[in-house]
Amino acid sequence: MSILSKTLARVKPSPTIAVSTLANELKAAGRDVIGLGAGEPDFDTPENIRKAGKAAIDAGHTRYTAPDGMPALKQAICDKFSRDNALQYSPEQISVGTGGKQILYNALMATLNPGDEVIIPAPYWVSYPDMVLLAGGEPVIVEAGIETGFRMTAAQLEAAITPKTKWLIFNSPSNPTGAGYSRAQLKALTDVLLRHPHVWVMSDDMYEHLVFDDFEFCTPAQVEPELYSRTLTCNGVSKTYAMTGWRIGYAGGPTELISAMRKIQSQSTSNPCSISQWAALEALNGPQDFIAENNKVFARRRDMVVEMLNAAQGVSCAVPDGAFYVYPSIEGCIGKTTPAGTKITDDAVFATALLEETGVAVVFGAAFGLSPNFRVSYATSDAALKIACTRIQEFCAALS
Repeated sequence: MSILSKTLARVKPSPTIAVSTLANELKAAGRDVIGLGAGEPDFDTPENIRKAGKAAIDAGHTRYTAPDGMPALKQAICDKFSRDNALQYSPEQISVGTGGKQILYNALMATLNPGDEVIIPAPYWVSYPDMVLLAGGEPVIVEAGIETGFRMTAAQLEAAITPKTKWLIFNSPSNPTGAGYSRAQLKALTDVLLRHPHVWVMSDDMYEHLVFDDFEFCTPAQVEPELYSRTLTCNGVSKTYAMTGWRIGYAGGPTELISAMRKIQSQSTSNPCSISQWAALEALNGPQDFIAENNKVFARRRDMVVEMLNAAQGVSCAVPDGAFYVYPSIEGCIGKTTPAGTKITDDAVFATALLEETGVAVVFGAAFGLSPNFRVSYATSDAALKIACTRIQEFCAALS
């Protein structure tokens, strides 16, 4: 008789972590591998933030804090929401977790009952459906393909809502596509939600500041203030501030929900790392000018990667609004055979063959709920991206 929980059988390990792990193992074995799977900036954490972390250690800030974040950081988060999103929260409406993932997980654990449904537009971040399943809920996947710019339409949202719907998980700009919703596109969705007062909104705004060209970010409770009382606005310092390893995420929402999330966190991890909290305090309160400079680098890389992938035979790549991902289609490669004799039957086979035959690691589209595609993270050097895209071009050209 197995000791393992039946719930565990409902979920799978993170495919993005699996790809990065495999790429690192191949590198350690001496293979020439370029990893395009990891969703983290290649920039160093800004110096002022690093100094704040070191200063916190030297000042002895190494003890427990409140379970869901120290008061100074909660106030800084309130100030950030007011400054950037015109959303007014008080500290008791703020939760700080060990990364954005814990914030989402705590909220789902605190609210889902067996049979509750959660609407998730696809392509989606790989962890959304599995976190819903772990919490006892049922993911309802709404496919939003290239024909809608990888954006869910109001009609699709309306059709997906049932009496069992508890949450809509919303992510803009999106991982994995980089697609963002304009204010008008988002207003169309919030208009639907106003007609269904039992549906709550979990807005994952992790890529808020990583936007390009003339795209203007907005978040649901900002666009439709009437949704404020049933929206959890989630964010973190990982992507914008190149602090993925520091593990600080946060959210603002109704006091009752935040209190429930605090209860769960107090009985699981308790407080996030105290040193990381002090560094996050400096991130939010300190200089923000480097963000625009980093975005110039990301935009340049985006343009190069999109151009090179569109030049690959059988590949079509849309131009994203933000984040640091592209999500090209390989529809023109399906059914073809690699020089090593592998027939490309789907995007998982494509990604495996690409890694084995060229040393380029990408994440297959089925992991994100929409095929046949793959995700490239261009949060790596221009030189590595150019070599990787050249290898992809050569791999596709050699298919027969």
